[in-house]
Formats: sequence, C-alpha cells, structure tokens
Amino acid sequence: MKRLLTGIAGTAAVLLLSACGDMNLRKLNPFGGDPVQERSRTPANATEYQCAGGKRLYVRTLEGGQAVWLILQERELRLERVGTSQRYSAGNTVLTLSGNEATVADGGPATYANCKTGGPEPAAAGK
Repeated sequence: MKRLLTGIAGTAAVLLLSACGDMNLRKLNPFGGDPVQERSRTPANATEYQCAGGKRLYVRTLEGGQAVWLILQERELRLERVGTSQRYSAGNTVLTLSGNEATVADGGPATYANCKTGGPEPAAAGK
C-alpha cells in the first residue's frame, strides 16, 4: 500500500510540475542553448572613443563642460577645463577634444592617440 501511495504521489508531482507552464530546458542548461547577448561596455552618459592600438577611452562631461570624467582601462580621473579651450587636465594628464576626436597625453607623447567616436560628433562641452 505504501508503494502505491508513493507512486501516486510521484505521478501527481510530475503532472503538477508539467502543468506549471512553459519550461524551456535550454535556458536552464549552462553549456548550450541560445548565445548570450553582450551588454554595452559604454558607461552611462559617456562618449566612447576607439583609439589606435585597439585602446578605448570614455569621456563623461560634468558641470556643463567645466570638467570631464575620463575613463581609461587602467584608471578613472576627473579633469578640469583649461580656459575656454577643449583641453582638460589634472596633473600631467591632458585630454584634448577636437570634433569627434580625442587625444590623451600623460606628461609626454600621446598615450591614447587617433581616438574617434563611432558616430557623429558628440555634444561639445561648453556649447
């Protein structure tokens, strides 16, 4: 009798679970199924620049163009605007923006050169 009740309970559980809706086993399989969609790597409210040598940098305009947040692979830093130009600096680090191009120098030759946005010219700071 106990085996009969166990069998009935097991069958009922299988029937109840199969009635729970659409079960997509491919979603549960971590080794196959649909390809994973990659999320955007661009930080929110930032402009992405692709540079020579496969490098990338991101620039987020702050305080109406009086400063920017420079996001590099190895670090992030705030740069202050120099005068009325499109140059921003902090210590030895200088970011120069010109249209849809950017250059970053750290006290010497450009460490990020030939950087360009993928689309139209970003909103220029101070405009």
